[in-house]
Amino acid sequence: MDFKKLDELATQVKAMRLLNTTELKRLRDEFMIENTHDSTAIEGNTLTLRETAMVLQEGITIAEKPLRDHLEAIGHKDAFLYIIELADKNTPLSEWVIKNIHSLVLMNDAQNKGVYRSVPVTISGALHTPPQPYLVPVQMESLIADYADMKRGRHIIEAIAEFHLRFEGVHPFIDGNGRTGRLILNLELIKAGLLPVNIKFADRRKYYASFDAYYGEAHTADALTELIAAYEVAELEKRIAILS
Repeated sequence: MDFKKLDELATQVKAMRLLNTTELKRLRDEFMIENTHDSTAIEGNTLTLRETAMVLQEGITIAEKPLRDHLEAIGHKDAFLYIIELADKNTPLSEWVIKNIHSLVLMNDAQNKGVYRSVPVTISGALHTPPQPYLVPVQMESLIADYADMKRGRHIIEAIAEFHLRFEGVHPFIDGNGRTGRLILNLELIKAGLLPVNIKFADRRKYYASFDAYYGEAHTADALTELIAAYEVAELEKRIAILS
C-alpha cells in the first residue's frame, strides 16, 4: 500500500506554523463533538450532532432522549480529553491505559467500567466469535506485546489498523469496546505525529466490512488500513487549508 501522499502531507503540516492554544482548542473541540457523535451513533446512540454539541458544550439535557445516551456522550468526551493528555506525554499503550480509557467511556456502569468481561459474548452478524472470558487477559497481554512487533518495518497506519481489528476481536469488555477501540486508534495516531480521524456513522458499513475482510478467508487488514489512511489524508488536507 502506498502511503506517499499521506506522509508528504504529514511532513507539510509539521513544517507549517504552529496553532496557538486557542486555535488548537477550537479545532479539537469541533473534532471531539463530531467524533463523539459518530462513534456513539455507530453503537446505537440516538443523539443528533447538534444535540451532542448541546450536551457537551452547554450541559443541556435533551428531552425525550435516554439518560444513557447523554452519559455515553459525556463519557466519550472525557475519554477523548484523556487520550490527548496521554498523547502529550507519549504514554506507551498498555492494559492499564486501555482500562482507564474504558472506565471513562463506560462511566455509567460502575460494575463493569475498566474491568475485563467475565461472561462469553457474541457479536451479531460477525464472522468471528470472541474468546472465552478466561482467555481475555492472556490475549490482551499478547496483543500489547505483538503491537510492538507490528510497528517494526511497517507503516504506523498498518500497525494501528491491525491492532484495532484484533482488539475488537478479543472484545475484552462487556460493553464499550467499539468506542474504546476507536479512541485507542486515535491515541496511537496522535502519538505518531498524525491527526485523529473520525470513522463516520455514514461509513459504518465499510467499517464493518473491514472486520469481515480480516476475520474471513482473506484475513487481510487492508480494508481498514485504506479507510484510516483516507480519513487521515482528508484531515491533513483540511489542516493545511486552515494553516494556509
